[in-house]
Amino acid sequence: MNKIKIYDKTFVPYIPHDELIGCIDKVAAQINRDFAGATDVPVVLCILNGAVIFTGELMQRLDFPCQLVTTKMTSYVGTSTTGEVKQTLPLTTSLKGRRVIIAEDIIDTGLTLVAIKKILSEEGVADVKVCTMLFKKEAYRCDETIDYIGKEIPNRFILGFGLDYNELGRNLKDIYVLEED
Repeated sequence: MNKIKIYDKTFVPYIPHDELIGCIDKVAAQINRDFAGATDVPVVLCILNGAVIFTGELMQRLDFPCQLVTTKMTSYVGTSTTGEVKQTLPLTTSLKGRRVIIAEDIIDTGLTLVAIKKILSEEGVADVKVCTMLFKKEAYRCDETIDYIGKEIPNRFILGFGLDYNELGRNLKDIYVLEED
């Protein structure tokens, strides 16, 4: 892994692909344990665009019948959050009465999570579990429970493995962190 430049920013290697896969294996094992013997068909809710790669990897490891549903939420411009969360693509199907596993690429402030949980509550879901590949504990400002965490990381701007900087870098198989001056 070498430094990369995207637009005006330089990023350095941070989390290699193999470590990310290990994190996904860990949360999948926890979810499989919790959902073993499920008689319903739980929903994995992928939060687009960032969580698409994580969700695809996660779903390949789930050993119970589950359905994939998506929605798109936005709150970032460049390298910082706007503090305002918008749903830019509605849920792709009704989730009324369903058990839902939210699949997030990263949870930092938690504002997106609060917005998603509000939407799901209004939708009338039966139960919600939260799964994130990465968690920035020091940035987290909410009381919502996060049920499955792949890896806790410091509050730094990262990209790769689905995460972007102004829509670029999602295709990188490793995760990179913004180079500090």
